[in-house]
Amino acid sequence: MAVLWIISCFALLGAAYGCGTPAVPPKVSGYARIVNGEEAVPHSWPWQVSLQQSNGFHFCGGSLINENWVVTAAHCNVRTYHRVVAGEHDKGYGSDEVVQVLRPAKVFTHPRWNPRTINNDIALIKLSSPARLDTNLSPVCLAAAADDFAPGMNCVTSGWGLTRYNAPNTPNKLQQASLPLLSNEQCKRHWGSNISDVMICAGADGATSCMGDSGGPLVCEKDNAWTLVGIVSWGSSRCSTSTPAVYARVTELRAWVDQTLASN
Repeated sequence: MAVLWIISCFALLGAAYGCGTPAVPPKVSGYARIVNGEEAVPHSWPWQVSLQQSNGFHFCGGSLINENWVVTAAHCNVRTYHRVVAGEHDKGYGSDEVVQVLRPAKVFTHPRWNPRTINNDIALIKLSSPARLDTNLSPVCLAAAADDFAPGMNCVTSGWGLTRYNAPNTPNKLQQASLPLLSNEQCKRHWGSNISDVMICAGADGATSCMGDSGGPLVCEKDNAWTLVGIVSWGSSRCSTSTPAVYARVTELRAWVDQTLASN
């Protein structure tokens, strides 16, 4: 009986912190800063992490995919001396939030990452100790290789990136923006041959990702769970809201993620 009780408790914990189901529901206007975004409901994107230098400077975002792993962009150039701050909403000094400061044990960059073409812009961070899952921290679901996310679908990106390209500082509070997906054909009208099959575009609709959002999530709702479809990669140098931002396409990179997790 005791064993059954323990198993059922673990099952409940798994359900409570299953992927893509925040304990605090997000509220996204235009879906029901980031440029032209809005402040997120605190802890409503519980997989969002802040990648920080040792002095607390935020340089990139990332997404928790289970208690031991975070996915981010290869171009963030994460090192084991950086910090992974999880469960955070307000990164300002004096914030009394209880956050988890985790350390990377190892960083795996996609073997075909190309900084010139920005293809395969994905890296995986293996944490030196497991994150504690709770109401403020739970994983995002990963898009499967066979998943299809149609152009025009509204998805959400989040991050502590600049709210305008020439802003002096990144915002303290986590921002979010609702963005429509584009087909790669539509995206090529803006970016031409720079767009490849391992990229997916979103935006050009009044809001966009900007510097500091890199590595963070683009999530779409699938079967009542938020699913990681893109990783913030690159875009307009002035964070133009009429130009689509470009994300690493998770469906095309999922096989490498699975293989890396399985062998490490």
